[in-house]
Amino acid sequence: MRRALRSVGLVGAPFSRGQPRDGVQLGPDLIRSTGLVDRLRTQGCEVKDYGNLKFEDVSSDEPFGRTKRPRAVGCANQQLSEAVQRIKRDGHTCVMLGGDHSLAIGSIHGHTACERELSVVWVDAHADINTPLTSPTGNIHGQPMSYLIHELHSKVPVMPNFSWVKPCIAARDIVYIGLRDVDPEEHYILKYLGIKVFSMTEVDRLGIGKVMEQTCDHIFSKVKKPIHLSYDIDALDPSVAPATGTPVTGGLTYREGIYITEHICQTGLLSAVDLVEVNPKQGKTEDEVRSTVNAAADVVLSCFGRVREGSHQKDYKIPEP
Repeated sequence: MRRALRSVGLVGAPFSRGQPRDGVQLGPDLIRSTGLVDRLRTQGCEVKDYGNLKFEDVSSDEPFGRTKRPRAVGCANQQLSEAVQRIKRDGHTCVMLGGDHSLAIGSIHGHTACERELSVVWVDAHADINTPLTSPTGNIHGQPMSYLIHELHSKVPVMPNFSWVKPCIAARDIVYIGLRDVDPEEHYILKYLGIKVFSMTEVDRLGIGKVMEQTCDHIFSKVKKPIHLSYDIDALDPSVAPATGTPVTGGLTYREGIYITEHICQTGLLSAVDLVEVNPKQGKTEDEVRSTVNAAADVVLSCFGRVREGSHQKDYKIPEP
């Protein structure tokens, strides 16, 4: 019997209130529908599917300043944080299928409750580091990092249903990959905090292999901490993953997007994964939806040892002449 490569705990978070577009709550079940659980098991993983979280409707959810639906987002993330803590305490690598990217608040918060210090690799077209005071839209899926970073604590007001959130990651432990649509205020915050960023310009200039080498050099420079990978499907170019809420041209190719996860897998330190922002209602055709969902499943599979060259090769013998 093959030894399990990883023990995976899967949880769905069908939540859409961190942004305005309906449909992103359908992401978890669509990604599962690719046969994800069985395919992970075929790769040698043990898998426990914890099912989907059920989020309560919040009837009265007035904006807090410009920030929209804070009560629903705060409540859902507290629920997710508790779910991630259960999965980590059961000894699994946690995989959270979203839902929108506001869910990273609960996912990373719950992870740090079990692992004192983390490295966070954030793969995304967007920095998602606006504070409630700098956000141009008020949508919390563009803000999750600001609630989590110690150095921004004094810049973030306490919102309704957010009093449970405590900053839990340091700016030096974060690496962004794939950025290409960053608000001016976010650009200032990234520079102010000295966060390591590989925009698409850097990916083009260095190549994805060098980007991942430098990513690991940065996050492992002092001590090797568990890695939390937060992966927004819009990091991939819209030609690969068009069915998402805020697509931006000029993104990662399929090969670059998968290489990131393969490289992180090989560190042996991957401890949790978010896969978010798959929205079938934003696809214009069935093919666009299928392409996006399949890419999302492949991202998860390659986090756990999926090899593009084919795993059958090690069993193959060259025939004698």
